[in-house]
Amino acid sequence: MTTEPAPKGGPDKSGAGGGPWRRPGPQQVPQPAQAPKGVGWRGDGGGTFGDMKALPRMSVRLRLTLLYGLLFFMAGALLLFVMSVLMADILGGVKVIGFNISDEEAAALQRQFVEQTMRQLVGRSLLALGGVGVITLVLGWFVADRALSPLQRVTTTARRLSESTLHERIALEGPDDEIKELADTFDAMLERLGQAFDSQRRFVANASHELRTPLAINRTLLEVALGDPDVSDDLRAVGRTLLATNARHERLIEGLLLLARSERELATRTPVDLAEVASTVLEHSARRDHDLDVAVHPELTSGKALGDPVLLEHLVSNLVENAIKHNVEDGGELWIRTGMLEGYATIQVENTGPAVPAYEVERLFEPFRRLNADRVESAKGAGLGLSIVRSVVLAHRGAVYAAPRPGGGLIVTVRLPPG
Repeated sequence: MTTEPAPKGGPDKSGAGGGPWRRPGPQQVPQPAQAPKGVGWRGDGGGTFGDMKALPRMSVRLRLTLLYGLLFFMAGALLLFVMSVLMADILGGVKVIGFNISDEEAAALQRQFVEQTMRQLVGRSLLALGGVGVITLVLGWFVADRALSPLQRVTTTARRLSESTLHERIALEGPDDEIKELADTFDAMLERLGQAFDSQRRFVANASHELRTPLAINRTLLEVALGDPDVSDDLRAVGRTLLATNARHERLIEGLLLLARSERELATRTPVDLAEVASTVLEHSARRDHDLDVAVHPELTSGKALGDPVLLEHLVSNLVENAIKHNVEDGGELWIRTGMLEGYATIQVENTGPAVPAYEVERLFEPFRRLNADRVESAKGAGLGLSIVRSVVLAHRGAVYAAPRPGGGLIVTVRLPPG
């Protein structure tokens, strides 16, 4: 592993200076599958379900507003009808009295008076109903928003929650109605989920701790046995093989412990400069022996994030070690960039290596997953590196992106909230 000096200026938001940022690929978090635009299943009538999905979705607030307005207009129309019938009946009892007019003329004048009065009454009543109806729609819009505000709080909390924030609760206050019952039920579900996740993490941590002791004893015994000058060559070869296997198991246990720790809520949040973390990781990595000779190109500028320094150091270390292990045998290269990108503290690791199919990228972030293999080719690691990266990122409420590199290799970009 050889490290080249960082270029002056380093990468910035626009990509000038030490080298351009690679645009992030798909985010490596579970997302619902979406059909491509313009593609849909065709029905018998020749239409597509995709066209139906393209129709605008009417919100609950708008539906409630329209419902309020419809009920008002229906009640107003019924009231107008009843008032018209009653008014017509009252006016029908009015007698026209005049001199020198016959009964027929009096009846005609009465009908004319009733018709004109009812026409004016109905017309003005409809205008009043329309005006008040518009006011009712506006008031209904705000009333619906007020009624749905607790549900919006539930939705906001649900979107913000992740495995590392299951301790949060909605804690809705107010009358004991259906919405409060929904919020309390959601809080109870979060409590059960939090207990289940905590139980799983405790099991992994306890099991890992229990396994570390016998592995340490085995390593000590093997090292003592290999230190004996009277050991035969065959036993020495077997001992070295067992020692290498034991070392791999120790790395696996350490990875499981770190994975269990990174999935918990952060206990420490301090400003951390990703450039300093990357420099420290590169310095430590240069002191270790690697199977592949990889040229490292650091492009480091200040990018301060808020989080746990130890976990962030493990995150960068796993990205660098993964990029070195899965590289080409001759002439391998690695680029590591830090800085502020679009308002986020960002670190990006790019490496040469074998071609990575786009459909394999998501699987690489699952535990014990490796490219083109599952639980095999274990000489390169335990298969927990990128899983730990994703867990640390989610614990910091950030995002991790990955995309195949043109010509072979992988580009991993991590964005964290600024500190």
